[in-house]
Amino acid sequence: MQDKVIIAVDAMGGDNAPAEIVKGCIEALSNRSMENSLVKLFGPEDIVRAELAKYKYDNTRIEVVHAPEIVEMNETPTSAVRTKKESSLVLPMYQIREGLADALVSAGNTGALLAGSTSIIGRIKGIERPVLGTALPNMRGVSLLVDSGANMDCKPSYLVQFAKMGSIYMEHVHGIKNPKVALINVGAEKEKGNALAKEAYELLENTPGINFIGNIEARNIARGECDVLVCDGFIGNVVLKQMEGLASSLMGMIKEELMSSTISKVGALMAKGAFMKIKKRFDYAEVGGAPFIGLKKIIIKAHGSSDHRAIKNAIYQAYVFASLGLCDKIEA
Repeated sequence: MQDKVIIAVDAMGGDNAPAEIVKGCIEALSNRSMENSLVKLFGPEDIVRAELAKYKYDNTRIEVVHAPEIVEMNETPTSAVRTKKESSLVLPMYQIREGLADALVSAGNTGALLAGSTSIIGRIKGIERPVLGTALPNMRGVSLLVDSGANMDCKPSYLVQFAKMGSIYMEHVHGIKNPKVALINVGAEKEKGNALAKEAYELLENTPGINFIGNIEARNIARGECDVLVCDGFIGNVVLKQMEGLASSLMGMIKEELMSSTISKVGALMAKGAFMKIKKRFDYAEVGGAPFIGLKKIIIKAHGSSDHRAIKNAIYQAYVFASLGLCDKIEA
């Protein structure tokens, strides 16, 4: 483990910035396992310090870096990166490149985060495209979805690299030896799917070092039959959003039915603990964010609507990845 892990945080990214971002930073530093860490908060200094003034904290572990510009969620990624170098999203990337920080957490513009980190920080040598990896809950634990939205159009070779990086991630982060890899497709048979899926299947099947088990249909994802789910970013983002929506709708339907009569209310009270555990497993805030895997440094994309819990967990996630030397392991 390195002497000190320095985590840059975009204080102005996301729907709830800066209040929830700053609160999440304060809470993250209360984690005893992060004692050898420093958080750098990037944003307009007066605004960030006004939020910090609401809390008691160790001011030797939080540094405010003045970043007067803000990248809005609807801005064109490449233009924002090029014209707003002093923004709370882009400035920390230059600090990371210069060795002044080890990781970045942002709930801001996803496209700008990917474009900036790719051009400023850079990809690991040999990686064609960095991939956005999201942990999806299943009946046995979690599976890693790669790609969950970074690369909408992919070549078959990209998917092979996604599988390799996802396997390394699951082995070192979740401790799963020889993780099972599956290709998301419209059928389990080898010959199913479009041209991309068919060619990727052939490559994955013949690539050493990958425990490829074949295709997986979307209905089987939640069963936990594999550890790494491979697809292009278009399919992955549809899968992710569908699971988020389904989980939210099901919890709402269950609550509505449980509150429909006196008897069901009594039953709900008795089963409250079990329902809360299920809800927690589907709560993205418990995970924190999704890493861009394949870059030279750790970049964590937090959900745009992240609250302080999500930011706290995203910062801890960045700390763990940096401490593990995850980028070095992927590069090796």
